[in-house]
Amino acid sequence: MKAVQVTGYGDVDKLEVVDIERPSPKANEVLVKVRACGINNTEIWMREGAYGTGSKSGWRPEGVKFPRTPGSDITGEIVEIGEEVSQTMMGKSVVLFPFTSSGEEGAEHISEDMSFIGSEYDGGYAEFVVWPADLCYDMPLTDYIESAVFSVSGMTAWHMVEQIQPDASETVLVTGANGGVGSLNIQIASRVFGAKVIAVVGDLALEGKMKELGATHVVSYKSDNLAEEILEANGGPIDSVLDVVGDPLFNTSLHVLKKGGKFCTSGSAGGQKTELDLRTLYLKHLTFYGSVLGTREEFKKMLQAISEGKIKPVLDRTFPLSEAKEAQTYFKQSGKMGKIVLLPSEE
Repeated sequence: MKAVQVTGYGDVDKLEVVDIERPSPKANEVLVKVRACGINNTEIWMREGAYGTGSKSGWRPEGVKFPRTPGSDITGEIVEIGEEVSQTMMGKSVVLFPFTSSGEEGAEHISEDMSFIGSEYDGGYAEFVVWPADLCYDMPLTDYIESAVFSVSGMTAWHMVEQIQPDASETVLVTGANGGVGSLNIQIASRVFGAKVIAVVGDLALEGKMKELGATHVVSYKSDNLAEEILEANGGPIDSVLDVVGDPLFNTSLHVLKKGGKFCTSGSAGGQKTELDLRTLYLKHLTFYGSVLGTREEFKKMLQAISEGKIKPVLDRTFPLSEAKEAQTYFKQSGKMGKIVLLPSEE
C-alpha cells in the first residue's frame, strides 16, 4: 500500500511517500481502508519535535519510533476483521477514536499509557490502517471527508468547552477562531452550550463566516486596540477564554477576563512560551485549564451533536496523499478557514 512516513525530526523533507506492506488486523482489530484523514497540529509538532525535549518527542516519554506514519483524524471503510470481531463490523463506514488508554472512564486522556494513532501507532496518512474494533464508531455524517474534520479537533474543542462550562448568560472569547479547533469551539460554545461568542481572527473578511458558525462579534488580532474592542463588544469583561494561539494573545486574554474568569488552552500555534505576572492570576482569581483531547464519552456526545446538525463541518481544502508535504506546508499558513484533509483513497 501507499503510505507517508516521517523518517525523523525536522522539516517537511522528513515526509516520504513509500510502498509498504499492508497491515493485518489482530484478533480484536479491524483493517480500515482510509477514505479521508484530517491534518492536525499534533502530527506537525510531532515531526518538528515540539512535544518533547532534546531528541525525543511524542505522547510517551520514550518518544516516537521512526519511521512513523502520521495522521489521527481518520474515516474509512472496514474491509477486514480480526477473529474476535463481530461480522456486523464488515463494510461499516467508521470514524476512529484516536488513542488507546487503560485509564478509567472519564480519565482516559490523562492516563500515563495514553498512546496516539499517528504517533505511537501508524496512522491515517496511508491507504489502510489497523485499529481496535471497539474504538471505531459509526460516522456521524454520510460523507467521509466531512466526517474526518471532527475527531481530534472536535474532541479537543468539546473537552475545552466542557472544562469551562459556559451557559447562556456568559461570553466566551475564542482565539484562532478560523482554524480546525477554533471553528468548532465557536459552534460548541454557542450552539450546544448557548453562550455568546467573540471570535478572534486575523482577517475581518471572515466575519460573515464566523457569524454563520455562531459568533456574535468578530475582532482581528491585528488591531492596535484589541483589548478595548473586545471589552466594548461585550459591554465589559468576558467570562472565559478558549485559546489555541498561545503567547501572542495571552496577555490580552487575561486582561479582558473578569474576576473569577476561566482561561483554557489546548494549543500554542503562535508561541509556546509566554510570561505570566502571577499577580494577575491571583488578584483576579483566575482559573487556568490545560486541555488536550478528551474522553470517549465526550467523543460520543460530539458525534451525536454532529449527527443532529448542531455542529457542522468546516473544510478549507483537500490534498491527495502524494502531496502530504504541500498539505502540511499549507496547513501552517495563516488565513485558512477550517480543516485541511488528505485523501489516501481517491477512486
